[in-house]
Amino acid sequence: MTSNPASGAPDLCTRTAVDVAALLARGEVSAVEVLETHLKWIDRRNPELNAICTLDRDRARADARAADDLRRRDPDGAAAKPLLGLPTAVKDLVPTKGIRTTFGSPIFADHVPDTDALIVERIRGAGAIVIGKTNTPEFGAGSQTFNPVFGKTRNPWDPGRTCGGSSGGAAAALASGMLPIADGSDLGGSLRNPASFCGVVGFRPTPGRVPRVPPEQGWDDLAVLGPMGRTVADAALLFSVIAGPDPRDPVSLPFADRPAPAERGDSRDTECAHPGSRPARVKGRRAPGPFHPVEPADLRGFRLAWAPNPGRYPVEREVVEVCEAALPTFRDLGAEVGEAAPDLSDADNIFRTLRANLFADKLGPLLADHRHQMKDTVIEEIERGLALTGPQIASAQAQRTRLHCRVVDFFERHDALILPTVQVLPFDVDQPYPTEIEGQPMAAYTDWMASCYSITITGCPAISVPCGVGASGLPVGLQIVTPRGSDRTTLAIAAAFEAANPA
Repeated sequence: MTSNPASGAPDLCTRTAVDVAALLARGEVSAVEVLETHLKWIDRRNPELNAICTLDRDRARADARAADDLRRRDPDGAAAKPLLGLPTAVKDLVPTKGIRTTFGSPIFADHVPDTDALIVERIRGAGAIVIGKTNTPEFGAGSQTFNPVFGKTRNPWDPGRTCGGSSGGAAAALASGMLPIADGSDLGGSLRNPASFCGVVGFRPTPGRVPRVPPEQGWDDLAVLGPMGRTVADAALLFSVIAGPDPRDPVSLPFADRPAPAERGDSRDTECAHPGSRPARVKGRRAPGPFHPVEPADLRGFRLAWAPNPGRYPVEREVVEVCEAALPTFRDLGAEVGEAAPDLSDADNIFRTLRANLFADKLGPLLADHRHQMKDTVIEEIERGLALTGPQIASAQAQRTRLHCRVVDFFERHDALILPTVQVLPFDVDQPYPTEIEGQPMAAYTDWMASCYSITITGCPAISVPCGVGASGLPVGLQIVTPRGSDRTTLAIAAAFEAANPA
């Protein structure tokens, strides 16, 4: 166990992504130098942690040389690419042209896509150097990163513990200094959970803010794509590139953000934290806009609701203690903090029903021929989904509508909800999932993720930021939730907290 998960890493591997991007822009370091420094550190750390499951060194080196050449030939063109020269790796659930994408499943162990997903197009288009893929659970199922193709990913804080999931490889790579930024996805907490376990930042945007192309179930808004970073500003930097509308995603959102609390009553649309201005369009798609660092919110007058144990969900005492110790930071910044929570009843049934329906639709066709190549929990989800009736799905949607109305009412009285990101500390890397919390048995293998998936159901943006380290020496994340559509406010509150409470 270590108090510094990136201990011994070179300076370029511990600086923030924003700092490294600035060094690159000023010509103080080259893209080749940044890449080679990170590759050497990956060679040292990854054999133990197993965070990066596939490396494409040759293409990465060619792309780094091309980035340096562009900066020499066309400084203005280089300046329009906010990630130019930054190395990153893509979650192994996301298609990458020419790079193996396995979904953590032996069924797709040799699958090499011939196209990039839109999020990868945007990351590459902004100049990032895609070095490979980050590890994930089989089909992203479960917040513990292990699969039969690549094995388990370990937590840099304590390699005997899990990094969480399903964006676990990304979080472990960030925390250990192997990557400066990373993407992830989140259905039941897969950006937030590993961020908490690894002491980094994971941002689940409002559904539609980051379009999913190619779409699978285009009208589904449970699963989202989003950024991760070691700081809020780093996550916002990646968000500036991957967010923005695309007509192929039917729930894709425009740039206009819900007004922040201080701006209510102003009828003008406001811009999200990610674009500094409405950027040009290229062939019907958004070109990356200029990056403007997220400004910490002035929290004076903000009404924050603290929910240590929302609904019926047990939370480990140490997690609650670390989060409660961080609450005075908000009060010192001028916010009002009181204990309150929206009524999230029915969240369990809503999540389990709609999630199982998604599994049945996506993976059901594979079950007959590949059952022997699937883990038990994936089979369980598929079969539960296939057994659902139309009235059961309709009932879950109706329950979700009523829950949504209760959450809207809650946010009329509060500007943000704050709660523990995860109900437990990082657990043993060989344990598939917790079976009890504080003596209370978990009825399902996803119950311990309820503090995340209950927020998923609301459709609200949520971010996990490090808030401290417990007596065990393990990191704890605080989850900040704001009304649906208020992504800028989520980032701004998180930035204010981060600046005042460096964990």
